[in-house]
Amino acid sequence: MTPSTINLFKKSPPITWEKLPDDFILPDEPVDNNLQPLLAAALRESLELAGLILESMLIASNFGLCATVKTQTVVKAPDWVYIPSVKSIASGEIRRSYTPHLEGEIPAIVLEFISETEGGEYSINPHYPYGKWYFYEQILQVPVYGIFQPKTGELEIYRLNQGRYEQQKPNENNRYWIAEINLFLGVWQGKKAEVTAYWLRWWDKSGNLLLWGSELVEQERQRAEQERQRAEQAELELEQEQIARQRLVQKLKELGVYPENL
Repeated sequence: MTPSTINLFKKSPPITWEKLPDDFILPDEPVDNNLQPLLAAALRESLELAGLILESMLIASNFGLCATVKTQTVVKAPDWVYIPSVKSIASGEIRRSYTPHLEGEIPAIVLEFISETEGGEYSINPHYPYGKWYFYEQILQVPVYGIFQPKTGELEIYRLNQGRYEQQKPNENNRYWIAEINLFLGVWQGKKAEVTAYWLRWWDKSGNLLLWGSELVEQERQRAEQERQRAEQAELELEQEQIARQRLVQKLKELGVYPENL
């Protein structure tokens, strides 16, 4: 049973979208381990290298999403968030938080990585400071919510359906189609940044894996090596052909036939 199957929310509290006060102190809790920022960075890296990130988008990790509920400012910082379109900010200004509707679209995808300590990923607490599940589902109404367990490689994807999150089923490759980004999301086990772990990866419609920078470098190295081997093979074949021609000429001369006179 998922949190959404429990109908606790008969009436949503009043929600407004207001600018975060400049003196508001944002949550600044350290991550539980060094894998979490690596997971988030890896998700962005492959999108960027594939040319799928536009200037109008906002992709961030541990970044405050804000709303004002019953006059109280609520901030949640998901481990990874994808927002398709945001309003631009002045040159030199640093975006320290994000308020949907006021600053642009609502997030299309929010991902949480379960840590060693309870992070409230499944919390449906409908009272201040509100649970993460409740905040994403009922307040922000994020279309896609993913919960990933790096330790076991388990990934759950929930999609908003009639105001409630509904768990999705993966395809035959154990991947989830994320229409908002036009890609599949799934789990891949292997090594990156000297860390062997379960990673979240993107695949395109055709099932091609979106590569990381190190993989692209290795792919280019292999391509260059194959090209070098082909060039060496072509040079060897040319040398063998020249040797065979010289032997033929020599044999003809021994028989009294001089090709240059023909």
